[in-house]
Order: sequence, then C-alpha cells, then structure tokens
Amino acid sequence: MTDSLVLRTDQNHVATLTLNRPDKFNALSDALMSALEDMLAEVAADKSVRVVVLAANGKAYCAGHDLKEINEKNSRDEVETLFAKCSRLMLAINRLPQPVIAKVHGIATAAGCQLVATCDLAVVSDQARFATSGINVGLFCATPGVALSRNVPRKKAMEMLLSGDFIDAQTALHFGLVNTVVLPDELDGAIDDMAARIVRHSPQAISMGKSLFYRQLESGLDGAYEKAVDVIVSNMVDAQAHEGINAFVNKRPMPDWNERN
Repeated sequence: MTDSLVLRTDQNHVATLTLNRPDKFNALSDALMSALEDMLAEVAADKSVRVVVLAANGKAYCAGHDLKEINEKNSRDEVETLFAKCSRLMLAINRLPQPVIAKVHGIATAAGCQLVATCDLAVVSDQARFATSGINVGLFCATPGVALSRNVPRKKAMEMLLSGDFIDAQTALHFGLVNTVVLPDELDGAIDDMAARIVRHSPQAISMGKSLFYRQLESGLDGAYEKAVDVIVSNMVDAQAHEGINAFVNKRPMPDWNERN
C-alpha cells in the first residue's frame, strides 16, 4: 500500500484517509482526486465509520492542483473536465454522511486551502499556513473561493483571493477557517479528542444533521426552517432518538451508539 495515492486506516470508528503524494506536496493530480473520490465512496457505505479524518503525508498538507499536469492539457474541454472532477470531489466531502475533519500539519494552498474549507471541521498545527495563491501565477482561485467564502468573512476571503498571501494558523482560526490550533506534537491527540466527541453521539442524528446544515445554508430563512422542521421531525421519530429520549426521561444511562450500525 506504500505506493497508493490515498491510504486508509481505521480505529475506534474513525477512518483516516491520508493523501500520499509527498514528493509533489500532495498536489491534486487527476489520479489523486480519483483515488480520494473512490475512497470516500467506500467510506460513505461503511456504517462502522462514524468520523473521517483527512490527513496528508510529507512536508505539505496539499499544494493545490498539479499545475504541471494542467499546463499539459491541450484543450478547454480537458481543463474543464479536470476542474469539474475537483468540484465533484469537494461535493462528495460535503455530502458524505460522516463528518470530515481536516488534519493539517503544513501548507494548504489554492485547492488545498479549498479542501480544508470544504471539510466540516479542521484541527491544525501552529505550523500550518494557508493561501489562495493562484493569483501569483495569474490565476484567480475561483473554485477555492467558493469554499473559502462559505467559511470566512467576505472581505477576508477577498483579501486572500486578491493578494495570494499566506495567513498563519492563528489568523486562520481568527477568520473561522479552522476550529483548533495546537502544537505539532499535540495534533494527533487533538484529532482523537475531536473525533471522540462526535463518535459518542447517534450516527443517524449526525448524518441527518450534517446534510441539513449545508442544505439550509443555501436557502432563505423561510426555506431553511422548512427543511429544518422536516429533518428534526424525521430525527425525532427515528428509533435511535426515541431510545435516547426514553433513557433521558427515565433517568437511564444513554445508549452506547458505538454498538449500533
């Protein structure tokens, strides 16, 4: 498996998917995106997995698209196909039933920054840095801007997109791009802690809630409440919620959701 572009390990209901193209700073080549999309499809169907961690090997987290590969494309159609694949990958993360935590130890630039912004949560080392740096080579980071603008305030997103400058981990935390910043040797523990705080809850409620969260964001207020009412009613009559509420009302211990698929 050492030559695989994406590695998978499972422990305690957490699947860790690791980008494994360290010699190219985990740039999102066509092959790497295909491998990650396939792995996400496998995880989505695996009911034993409660949380997904998206990590990376090597010095960098992800340096964005493979510009050398893009530069070798000979037509607009080929370039369009590549970027459509990337958008499909980001949507796959968004639509995955399980929450996805980005585990970021190094730089995340352009589509790499997009990847972090797309994940539901991000726990990062204080050595991590982020940029939408396409503008430095004459390319506005249009697709990364979609995810970035849904995470950070509008003017901060535009500042990153227009300048191409790096921001450090603490600035990313201040902007709302990431959840937690820790020392490098604390990163594994912080990821384990974040995952454990999710795994202890009903997987059905988590899955329904994640889906609703993103769908309601794209609706007006009235539409958002309509979607939310539909989901909370469906959740309320679900067997897992019924069991949990009965336990609370009758002062019994909460169910161990890890024993249920």
